Amino acid sequence: MLALTSTTGKLGSAVLRAILDNQLIDPKELVICTSSSPKEGSTPSQTHSITTRHATFDQPSSLVQAYTGCTALFLVSTPHIAMDYNNAPLWQGREAHHRAAIDAAIQAGVEHIYYTSLAFANPSKAGVMRAHIRTERYLKDLEREGKVKFTILREGLYNESWPLYFGYYFGLKEDKRSEVAVAGDGSVAWTAIADMAFATAKILAAPSEEWAGKMVYLSQKKTCTLEDIAGIVSKVRGEDVKLKVVGKKEYEDFYVEEKGMERPSVEWWSSTYDALRDGECAIDDPTLETMLAQAGRSPKTIEDTIKEMLR
Repeated sequence: MLALTSTTGKLGSAVLRAILDNQLIDPKELVICTSSSPKEGSTPSQTHSITTRHATFDQPSSLVQAYTGCTALFLVSTPHIAMDYNNAPLWQGREAHHRAAIDAAIQAGVEHIYYTSLAFANPSKAGVMRAHIRTERYLKDLEREGKVKFTILREGLYNESWPLYFGYYFGLKEDKRSEVAVAGDGSVAWTAIADMAFATAKILAAPSEEWAGKMVYLSQKKTCTLEDIAGIVSKVRGEDVKLKVVGKKEYEDFYVEEKGMERPSVEWWSSTYDALRDGECAIDDPTLETMLAQAGRSPKTIEDTIKEMLR
């Protein structure tokens, strides 16, 4: 039995769809662990009559109950990024939620944990990676103690997340900026959620020993810079949109003072550009492209994603 978390989120829901659409795991062998109450008949889990159990990071006992009877856990990292702000000390950032889930899984008898990390380097300059690296270290320590097997899935930077990196360009059609300020640039192996979800689902469906003890990057190899994205946006909009690389302090002050964003959030995110500048997200791992090729698929390009999102 495989327990899955965050199946209402972007990656988690895509992984569940990939499992079901490609008939990789019998729905009877799946357990959906969720803190939400989806509308009747509105989710794949309900359509396929998959067992659903209540689970919340704030109630460890609910996690143990949800994972009971499962041999494996697919643990999607928590989206509660505010926990990481202000350089959160160890076990006070998002890794606290991850540890609660991991400890509960071991208590429930889970033998193998698949954890979704991000495709940055280790060590990384990106603040977004701090909780991931702490969680990865914890899993490795537990594996050395013989308590659980792990597989770390370093999921590529989502194609669909380009607006976040491109100066919080969330207005899309409404954003009329002719110049977008960022705190650095570099090559990124952008990867579509559906593509990495397919590869993730294949790994979850494989025999446990095939991926146990491994860390794998699920990214395509082709890269694209933020400067390249500015060119794509310009072409789709039919007007010039320039990229302006500024210092970290200027970047932080601009988005806080001019755009009204919360300073702890912007300061936490600004370090991402140091990682981009160092080439942390230019990934050279053939795993994802090999899996897609075997299925007769090729990676979706960032260009196609941008065009779809802007149009």
